[in-house]
Order: sequence, then C-alpha cells, then structure tokens
Amino acid sequence: MNPATAPLRAELVTAAAQIAGVCARPVISKVTDLETGDVRVVPIACGATRASKCKPCAEKARRLRMQQCREGWHLDHEPDPPEPPVEVEDDEGQADEDEPDRRVRSTRRRQDAPDLPRADMDPTTIGRTFTGPDGKAWRPSMFITLTLPSHGRVTSEGVPLDPASYDYRRAALDAIHFSKLVDRFWQNVRRCAGYRVQYFAAVEGQRRGAPHLHAAARGAIPRRVIRDVRAATYHQVWWPPHEQIVYDLDRLPQWSDNVGYVDRRTGAVLPTWEEALDQLGQDPDAQPAHVARFGEQDDIKGLVGGTPDADRSVRYLCKYLTKNMTGDEERADVSDERAWHLDRLAEEARWLPCSEGCANWVRYGVQPKDAKAGMVPGQCKRRAHDAENLGYGGRRVLVSRQWTGKTLAGHKAERAAVVRAALEEAGVDPDDHDELSIVGSDGRWSWHILARSQVDDATYGEAIAEAINTRQRWRREYEAAKQRAGPVASVLVGSFGSSATTVEQ
Repeated sequence: MNPATAPLRAELVTAAAQIAGVCARPVISKVTDLETGDVRVVPIACGATRASKCKPCAEKARRLRMQQCREGWHLDHEPDPPEPPVEVEDDEGQADEDEPDRRVRSTRRRQDAPDLPRADMDPTTIGRTFTGPDGKAWRPSMFITLTLPSHGRVTSEGVPLDPASYDYRRAALDAIHFSKLVDRFWQNVRRCAGYRVQYFAAVEGQRRGAPHLHAAARGAIPRRVIRDVRAATYHQVWWPPHEQIVYDLDRLPQWSDNVGYVDRRTGAVLPTWEEALDQLGQDPDAQPAHVARFGEQDDIKGLVGGTPDADRSVRYLCKYLTKNMTGDEERADVSDERAWHLDRLAEEARWLPCSEGCANWVRYGVQPKDAKAGMVPGQCKRRAHDAENLGYGGRRVLVSRQWTGKTLAGHKAERAAVVRAALEEAGVDPDDHDELSIVGSDGRWSWHILARSQVDDATYGEAIAEAINTRQRWRREYEAAKQRAGPVASVLVGSFGSSATTVEQ
C-alpha cells in the first residue's frame, strides 16, 4: 500500500460510513466460529453522542432522545413506577439533602431573593385536565426556556462589545454551577406547581457561550408561577474563597506522603478540604463563594400533544444535542473575534475549581477533597474544563424519573421490539438482525477486540463495508416486511412516530 494514499482511503471509507448511516469509528472485533474455524470482522458502534466524533452514532442517539421526549410529554395516565435507578442520566433532580456528607447550613432564604409561591401538593405527575365549551377534555403541557443573566453586552454573533468589561469569571462560574441551579429550579417548581412535575430538558450553549435550558414539562403551570419560581431560585456555592490566586504556577505546593500538599518555601501544610470548610462554617460573616441565578429572559409556552407545534418543539428541543456547547463544530467557520471570545471563556473555566476534588484548589491554597499525589492545576480531567464545554460539566439531557417510567435502555429495547415484530410478522428471523445474539451462543464464538494500533486500513475498510452491507440488507428486509405485514407493522411503527422508521445496527 502506498503510504501517501492511506489517509485518503481512510477518509473515503469514513465518508462512506457517514453517508450510509453506520458508525464511522467502530470498535473492531474479530469473531471466530469455533465449530467451523471461520473468522469474520465485526464492527461495534462507538456510541458517541457528538457529531464531531461520530455523526451517525450521534444522530442515532438524538433520534432516541426525541422518542423519549415525545413519549412522556403529554401522557394522560400515570407511568409505571420506575425501577431503582441504575443510570445516572435517569436520576436527575435529586435534592442536595440526599448527599450523605452534606454540611447542614441555615435554610433561611437570601434577603435579595423573593419568596417562593406555595401550593397544596397532589401526588399526580400528569397535571390538570381542562374541558372546552364543546365538552372535549384536553391536557396541555409546557415548553420552557431559561437563560443565565447578562455578563456584558454582546453582538448578534455573541461577541462582547467591550471585551475588557465582559465578566468572564462570572460567566465561567455560572456555567460550572448551572446544573445545580437547574436542579434547584425543578425542586422549587414541584413545590409551587402543586403536583409532581416531570420534565425532559436539554442544555445547550447560546451564541455568547453561556449554557441555557430548553425543557418539556408535563402538565399546565401558570406562566406567573414559573416566572416567580425562576426569580426566586438561586444556588449558593459554599466553597472556600477562590477569588485570589495564592500560588503561581512556578511555585506550586508539592506533595508529601502522609500530610498532603505543602508550601515549598515554608513547609506549611495546606488546609485539607474539611479544614477549609470548618473555617468557613466558624465565620459568622462568611459569604458563599458564588451565587448562581437565572436571568430575566425566558420563554414559556403551552402546548397540546399531537399538534404540529408540539412535534416541532420536540425537534427543536433535541436539535443541538449532537453539537458541543459552542455550537461551532468547525472553528474555521467563525470570526477571529468569536474564536478569541470562546477561547477566553474556555481559559477561564480551565483554571477555576469545577468540583470539591478539582486539582485547581491547590492553586488557591486548599487541598482538594480526597487529595492525592500528582494533582496539577489546569490539568483536571473533568468535562467542565474541556474547551468545547466552556465550563459546563453536567449532563446535556436531563430526564426526571417518572417521565415515561422507563430508562433510556428501555426505550431503545422498545424501538428494537417494533422492528423485530414487523420482521416476525413477515416471516423473517429477527435473530439474524442482532449481532449480540452471537454473544449468547454458549461456547461457539470467540471474540477478540482489536486495539486501535492493530486496525490497519484494510481491516478498517472491511469492517465498514460489513456494516454498510448489513445495514442495507436490514433496511431492504424491514421495508419489505412492513409492506407484507400491512396494518400490523403500520400500527407498530405509527405508535413511535416518524423517528422509529430508521433502523440502526
């Protein structure tokens, strides 16, 4: 093989995979049939959720989220009680009080925040039913958009009019603590709406680089109540002060066994995380390190299920799930001013503490929680510090436990069941369309995952070709099965909406 042509060939194979809708960066396995000795290359989808990593897998994940959103938004019956959570993403909205080592602080509200409205609680999750003049009952739900406050005036491109006065530090802190602010909002909404509000929400970046929230909420909540809750919601960050840098990068504390990080010049041991919090708790005049609030700009709409507006809202809510927080997949497409602005935000987020255990605490003269050797400020591996996240380290999709009563894996299995049912109705063996069924064949198959360094261009091309051929065959058989099955397949597919018609490997 000519080395000069290898990158081009790999690029063409990747392009072919994207066009065909199969994973463009699969994990490659060699599977040996121990009875016949036959060996085949089996690509396993990477499962990426970002288009910059794998567009077909990201699009597949987005369609699954659309189905999850659509199914729970306008339910007219209580979903089955969910199983104990096994997925982090389905455990959103838990109160801070659930943290076992949480320090107890005064529950007195801040004087600069309005009081929350109150309502009697109803155990339902589906909201009120309204009856029109014609006697028809309908159950509207809500589409809510919340933003952060202004950090400085910006242009239509999201670039500060005056970069020197733009509050980059507060912008980064607001992004870092945005997920906690959102948690608090939903806790307050449930207290004030009078029922157990369930939601499907997506976090995306505005043009200015700040995260904001789009949310589908089941049931009708008065706009006044939502705005009162938004104005009264805040999140106080009771961390040690970190406005002033204590140690420059050229004289960072060093690790000493048994005691932790010590000052290189004085030999003084840095206070541990618990000691720093003790000092904060003993100070009657102590103030939170940061207070996160929502901005006054919001958008609140009522929607009725089954309408074109509701379908458009599902697509809009999930539109940017495959993109990073900047929304710019290709930096070459943005102006120099915008690129500088995003880099400045990312740099600020790189050096601020993102969590109790963040290595950046060393720079502020505090040992991180559960400190260990080798913690270097500016090199914390958590997502909040990634340039593409601009400080936001939380989950991009937030789903309450009783949105549908199913986990994301359950939704995925249900979509697969639709395809299997259509194939069975048409007399096609669905097990021939499930590579994982090979794993369940006891003792017959031997799987060997190839390391990236073991996958040459020829093997990569073979795996992608196998995936493309399989997908095309499945698509032909599935479409033929739907035609032969007639009404049965139509009902099955129709129950999932248009997004269910795409079959994935």
